[in-house]
Amino acid sequence: MTDATGQFIWYELMTPDPDAAARFYGAVVGWTIAARSDPAAPGGVDYRMIVRSDGGNAGGALRLGAEMIAGGARPGWLAYLYVDDVDAAVAAIAADGGAVLMEPHGLPVGRMAMVADPQGAPFYVMKPVPPEGKEGAESDVFSVTEAQHVRWNELSTTDPDAAIAFYQKHFGWGQEGEMDMGEMGAYRFIQHGATGIGAVMPMTPETPAPAWHFYIGVDDIDRAVGAVAGAGGKLLHDPMEIPGGEFAVSGIDPQGAAFGLVGPRK
Repeated sequence: MTDATGQFIWYELMTPDPDAAARFYGAVVGWTIAARSDPAAPGGVDYRMIVRSDGGNAGGALRLGAEMIAGGARPGWLAYLYVDDVDAAVAAIAADGGAVLMEPHGLPVGRMAMVADPQGAPFYVMKPVPPEGKEGAESDVFSVTEAQHVRWNELSTTDPDAAIAFYQKHFGWGQEGEMDMGEMGAYRFIQHGATGIGAVMPMTPETPAPAWHFYIGVDDIDRAVGAVAGAGGKLLHDPMEIPGGEFAVSGIDPQGAAFGLVGPRK
């Protein structure tokens, strides 16, 4: 793969009902979630591809079974960051105060592990195996501008300074620029190479724990907002205008996973 260390290469929806999630995100975003598990998924795991209208993959949907829920798993979105050596990355993260939530393991699609940063926000690290005949392929699940891709990655954390230092050290990110949010503190922008990939902000009292929050691109924010309510989701606030003239909103899908939307007003 030509992905560089620290690139967002995959997003995963954990949900107890992939069929209901398919109806919701189909109406709101325009995605199609496969009707059955991917053949490459390990035995007993219901894992379905999330497909954009252009035919590319936007990520995957993992069905949360009763055993997973009993073990503490909850509906939500997680991201995968590219690393060249999963075992070395996990060891370094653990040595730096992070947690190993799922030990490194190999699957047909690559080697991966689930970890948490020192403040507790979970994510995956992965070195994927490219599809046969596409050895030079690069992930396109993240895009700064395109609908049906994740367009912004936002970390809410108890210690923004420490979190930024952690991701800079382990994934090579940059941190340039910030926006003053008044009493909420600074909204500090992060970069992967020359690309702005998101921001880090202080955790609000309403946020249950440090976590990543992902904003999905939509073609029309008002159409998408209307679809959220019509499909059984909940909006947490009205659309807010962001720099550049587009609008962003956050919500909860019908199964309880938090999500964000960003796009133009038409």
